[in-house]
Amino acid sequence: MTEQTNARELFRAAYENRYTWDGNFPGYTADIVLKQGDEVYHGKIAIKPDMSVEVTGIEDDEVKQSVYTQLRDIVTHRKRSNFEQSHGKNTFSAGEADNTGALEILVKGDAMGSNYKIRGTEICQVSRVMGRMAFTIDTHESLDTGEGYAASRYDAIFRNPQTNDTIKELQFEDSYEKIGNYYVMTRQVIHSKENGQVTTTEFNFSNVKLLEPAAV
Repeated sequence: MTEQTNARELFRAAYENRYTWDGNFPGYTADIVLKQGDEVYHGKIAIKPDMSVEVTGIEDDEVKQSVYTQLRDIVTHRKRSNFEQSHGKNTFSAGEADNTGALEILVKGDAMGSNYKIRGTEICQVSRVMGRMAFTIDTHESLDTGEGYAASRYDAIFRNPQTNDTIKELQFEDSYEKIGNYYVMTRQVIHSKENGQVTTTEFNFSNVKLLEPAAV
């Protein structure tokens, strides 16, 4: 029981150390320039106080959907969630420490079959199996905001869980700026490797403005 409690508390400390936006987060708007190969797209985005997202000004539906998905990912990582609500029913146990000192945290009861590694008070690996897809995300560098950490350089490998064959590899580099009281992503570069093809996609956000709180 002590080991379970210890693994749970270690994971909880890392989970609660993620940088998230607080309940006063007003949302923001920004201009976006998306570059992929020789193609460049301009538009506008908004993340609302209720964490809904909006993309305007991009005519190409596939590109617009790509930006929308990226914004949803931002919200997923910045939205504050209660540890007990997210993980209260799960049981945790410590696995092996790897050669970097990262400790494996094994989880039972998680609907998505998640396991993790933590280094200090940061989650440095997430591993999940979701149906026909398994993925592992490793964080190599993170930004210390003073109010928690935000991953800034990380990669994701997608595999077929039956054969363990690699389907796709992604490398991410994220940049942040503090706007008012909140850190906001201003640039993300993604290098994608699939079927031997390498694609680089760049999201650049500028003219970031926090929304004014609605009058009561």
